[in-house]
Amino acid sequence: MPEELKANVLLVDDEEQFLKVLSQRLEGKGLKVDTSTSGEDAIKKVKGKDFDAIILDLVMPGMSGIETLKRIRSENPDLQIILLTGHATVEKGVEAMKTGAVDFLEKPADLNKILEKVAEAKRKRVLLVEKKHEEHIKELLKSKGW
Repeated sequence: MPEELKANVLLVDDEEQFLKVLSQRLEGKGLKVDTSTSGEDAIKKVKGKDFDAIILDLVMPGMSGIETLKRIRSENPDLQIILLTGHATVEKGVEAMKTGAVDFLEKPADLNKILEKVAEAKRKRVLLVEKKHEEHIKELLKSKGW
């Protein structure tokens, strides 16, 4: 992994102190970080901004991480969502992956592990976007008879 990863990340967690500390650590590694303390707010932010990865807490008051994941993925299936939780179970991990999370990490997660997962998520998203653009170009060429 390169020394400094350039990525736009959305951190979603109801624990404000955790958000503050993790966002500062990620920004120190070159990431551009936006934060949200609820699923509802995260959904609003995703509509207005382009993120390479979303790090989402599983257990939050109000809308759960799984429900937030479902809502975000239904509107933007290319977004790469990493669930992060202090309440991990095998069942929750399986449910998260089936719902569309690209990974599932337990708190306290190692910063290098988080950076590695963000880098993987960004690579996957770039490939998905490139593939969509290629398909769009092919359709345009077909429609023009070229």
